[in-house]
Amino acid sequence: MTGLRIEAARVDDIPVILSLIRGLAEYEKLADQCVAGEDDLRRWLFGDAPAAEVVIARAGAEPVGFALFMRNFSTFLARPGLYLEDLFVVPQWRNRGIGRALLAHLARIAVDRGYGRFEWTVLEWNEPAIAFYRRMGATIMDDWRICRVTGDALEQLARR
Repeated sequence: MTGLRIEAARVDDIPVILSLIRGLAEYEKLADQCVAGEDDLRRWLFGDAPAAEVVIARAGAEPVGFALFMRNFSTFLARPGLYLEDLFVVPQWRNRGIGRALLAHLARIAVDRGYGRFEWTVLEWNEPAIAFYRRMGATIMDDWRICRVTGDALEQLARR
């Protein structure tokens, strides 16, 4: 897509990032679980020890998508990897190559940093995303399941 720019987010992009996160939560039918706020984003994305990075896709001045990612580590490769937590393209901007451009941008970051792999998860019901990721060369690993501990269960586990 001509005129598309993908750039690292800056602290003044926090309202845009939060808006895109909320759009993603609505799309994934998880809006009731989205409790992200600007202060949390400021702390964890732009504070003293950032936990993740964000790139924003813009068509002109309009934000049309984003990706939030972080470094992980592969013990088998003994190298870091890039983990994509979330990728979202605003619905009216889909099917214009923006998702592909975001994935390619992140792949370049992984290669430039010497990372050994690039990974993410996808919801089982999201067939359009699964088909898109396969077209981009991704292998859907059906034999792996995500394990998550959060909220009270996380607090209880921390006390064991």
